[in-house]
Amino acid sequence: MKTRDLGRSGLALTELGFGGGAIGNLYRVVPGEDAMAAMQTAWDAGIRYFDTAPFYGHGLSERRIGDFLRDRTGWTLSTKVGKLLVPVPREAVPDHGFVDPLPFAVHYDYSGPGIRRSVEASFARLGLSRIDMLWVHDLEPRTHGSDYQLHLAEFLKSGLKALEELKADGVIRAYGLGVNEVAPCLSVLDAGNIDAILMAGRYTLLDRTAEAQLLPLCRDRNVALVIGGVFNSGILATGARDGAVFDYGPASAEVLDRVRRLEAEAGAAGVPLAAAALQFPLREHLVSSVLIGTGRSASMTRNLASMDVEVPAAFWHAAQNGSI
Repeated sequence: MKTRDLGRSGLALTELGFGGGAIGNLYRVVPGEDAMAAMQTAWDAGIRYFDTAPFYGHGLSERRIGDFLRDRTGWTLSTKVGKLLVPVPREAVPDHGFVDPLPFAVHYDYSGPGIRRSVEASFARLGLSRIDMLWVHDLEPRTHGSDYQLHLAEFLKSGLKALEELKADGVIRAYGLGVNEVAPCLSVLDAGNIDAILMAGRYTLLDRTAEAQLLPLCRDRNVALVIGGVFNSGILATGARDGAVFDYGPASAEVLDRVRRLEAEAGAAGVPLAAAALQFPLREHLVSSVLIGTGRSASMTRNLASMDVEVPAAFWHAAQNGSI
């Protein structure tokens, strides 16, 4: 597995990373042995970058990834801050899309003290002595609505400084934003320096929202990108079938039509659409890694095989220039 530098951080990530959302029981229960098998398949293929978050399964993903990595060496790990876990009775656990999560509720806190509390709790859940990167999780309007500006102000007032101090003290080696929207990235970059951005769903074969403003700014600032959500919640893996999902909801007629054109072009090139979608972000030198999230070993194997598919230059040219 090839590696790429993460901007100016000094870290190098494998081109594919393991995303820990699915093994937190996202939308379905993933038995522990299946979670371990999926990670083992990734490890055997050379993947050494693992990403998780307190939010995923309300701590379940961190526990599983910590258990997997504990007796191994050579890995790089990121987790997230901004969402503190608060113990609650089992019947009071909120529904955030995770099936049978651990018995915690989520409290948003992007302040300096909140970020430090989150890091301490993550170390305990992981059972590891090292966290390489921290992503500030979902600091964006789609998550917080009318409270977004309050959380952003809190982060800029003390949260950003806390991350700088954690890096200066050697607790972490890099930090940045982990979001689904471009605008919050521009706001934070306008206010201070970050090492990288984990962008989900906005730099894909289907959705290039990040291209216009964010990518040029990242080039100017030497801010690296990690890309998640390369299948845009599924439609670039399943194709434009009935019930296809885009951005966590039913795909619109416009999106379905665009995907049909992509499918037709990929088919003419003899390339599975999913393979083109997985490889697309890595054509950009700012992108250090693409995250694959799955709780199934077979799905991991299928995605890994997609990296070996040769995509003709003519397809890339058509996709990059917006003719499909």
